Amino acid sequence: MKKITFSLFVFLTVFTSKAQNDLDALLAAGVDDAERFANDYLMPGTNGLMYSMNANWFNTADAKPLGGFEISVIVNAASVKDEHKSFEMNTDLYNNVTFVNDPSSQSVATALGDNDPSVMVELTYDDPIFGSQTEQIELPTGIGSGNVNLLPTAFIQAGVGLFKGTEVKVRFVPKIKTDDVSLSMYGGALQHEFTKWLPADKLLPIAISGLVAYTHLDGSYDLTNSSNIEGENQRVENKTSTWLFQLIASTKLPVINFYGGLGYIKGTSESDLLGTYKVSNGLVTSDDIVNPFSVSSEVSGVRGTIGTKLKLGFFRLNAEYHLAEFDAFSLGVNFGFR
Repeated sequence: MKKITFSLFVFLTVFTSKAQNDLDALLAAGVDDAERFANDYLMPGTNGLMYSMNANWFNTADAKPLGGFEISVIVNAASVKDEHKSFEMNTDLYNNVTFVNDPSSQSVATALGDNDPSVMVELTYDDPIFGSQTEQIELPTGIGSGNVNLLPTAFIQAGVGLFKGTEVKVRFVPKIKTDDVSLSMYGGALQHEFTKWLPADKLLPIAISGLVAYTHLDGSYDLTNSSNIEGENQRVENKTSTWLFQLIASTKLPVINFYGGLGYIKGTSESDLLGTYKVSNGLVTSDDIVNPFSVSSEVSGVRGTIGTKLKLGFFRLNAEYHLAEFDAFSLGVNFGFR
């Protein structure tokens, strides 16, 4: 369970055991430097998560009639491109961080990448007794070190037909909680078929509809057991929210159908490092650092969707692919009637 949750929350990788000593040192170098690095390091992961959690909101443009329903189990995965695995780190923009080896600007791993070979940086901090001090640390690597190139999400979804051409949908992940990690996700959507208003809609070979969907994810990672930093109530909390606006077209055949559409995704993700941190340098302990920083990322972009659906009585199976900044594919197992 922890490995699955870890993949879902790539923004937590900087706070796993591989990065705890680095986080300690980065905070010693200054909160501003730690925040700058965390923002660039985490952004591709949280952005990819936002694309992944918006797949498979629909599998047809043909809206269900009044009382028609469908219950689905859906698995999504956003693919990680090479451009998402690294970022250009310019130490001229940092206050107390420099690369051990020149130049001052180098490509380093994001939470989705891997530093191979390792990248070392030198941190400068002020010791209250010994004055200016330096320390070398290894920058954290990402999930790419484990050959992970997908960002998965999974949830249960249900849809029911209301008045003419209108269908409402909900999706959720029941709260999952382990010793260190908690996760929950929910969302809702409204789909309306425009072709239902045409006089001969039952004779048309295709259906056209529009969809608006909202998805929200909450996650928390308790650092108590993994942090090497003294303190209290140390944790990472994340809130991710997205909107999807989608135009859909599909065929209206008895067994096998094809669908596609053009959509627009907009979302924000905020990750907060919370708690009290007592950064130690040798024999001297600095003042407490409380709720050190928050980092955020935003996405907004167009995506294209193609998919197919097989219908066998109450059982339906669909598969789809999305073309966007983070390409994604999805599988759905669906049960229902119309």
